[in-house]
Amino acid sequence: MTLFTKENCGKCEYVKDNVDLGALAVAVEVLGPDNADALAHLAWHGLVGTAEKSLPILVLDDMSHITGAIPIKKYLSKLAN
Repeated sequence: MTLFTKENCGKCEYVKDNVDLGALAVAVEVLGPDNADALAHLAWHGLVGTAEKSLPILVLDDMSHITGAIPIKKYLSKLAN
């Protein structure tokens, strides 16, 4: 799974602060002007338009995705238990 975030994003920080992403093997990619690889990965998933409207985005192993801090936290919390 991959969590797409950006700097200074309160919702993104909420997820990172409240879920043990490392224990769940969630890769974190920070979108920004200095990270072309993260933007390319986001584009590969076809989620650039989604990211322009809302972050964070969690891409699941089946290539589906979840958008928004609360839905992502709920999903990952279920996996952790």
